[in-house]
Amino acid sequence: MAGISGGWYEALKDEFKKPYYKKLFETVNQEYRTRKIFPPANDIFNAFHLTPLDKVKVVILGQDPYHNNGQAHGLCFSVQKGVEVPPSLVNIYQELHDDLGVKIPDHGCLTKWASQGVLMLNTVLTVRAHQANSHRDIGWEQFTDAAIKALDRQDRPIVFILWGSPAQRKKAMLHNPQHLILQAPHPSPLSAFRGFFGSRPFSQTNRFLQEHGGEPVDWEIE
Repeated sequence: MAGISGGWYEALKDEFKKPYYKKLFETVNQEYRTRKIFPPANDIFNAFHLTPLDKVKVVILGQDPYHNNGQAHGLCFSVQKGVEVPPSLVNIYQELHDDLGVKIPDHGCLTKWASQGVLMLNTVLTVRAHQANSHRDIGWEQFTDAAIKALDRQDRPIVFILWGSPAQRKKAMLHNPQHLILQAPHPSPLSAFRGFFGSRPFSQTNRFLQEHGGEPVDWEIE
């Protein structure tokens, strides 16, 4: 597991000393030794590496990593280039196209968003191959809750995009009146037609950032 550094380390260093994290670390190491686990170990903290704490302006919360071969690389909803775009991301791209008119890309790698300050954080950071939610309740939620609380304390406007009920449960931790919270159903094929389509999160985010003196996100993926 490649460690966390910089502002994220300062914000989260107390977590590393807590008993739950020691147990989490041991459990995850044992899982990687004995089973097939995604993402690759060095990609677990990619969301933090690619989007430093002081650069975060948008937060997209996911649940846990994709669990099929070659998909997960540490950013929620994102997959490596060359991997088929998953159904939820197909729907995200469709909404992006309908909202901003941008071209739908032919791959699912969202690192361009991450490099512009869009933190794409799963609430659980690892998963067993082909077993969705298999690492739920081993300690990751406590760790990512600490990250969400650190974001809430930031003294600047941040947009939190909460898709689906697991992400929306995190709203209870957000108390900073500077922030904007956008909620919609999950983009999965099961729920996208219940209000995800037409929710226009991308234009709403950019409008809010610009109204508060920030740079909008260039959401178009080449």
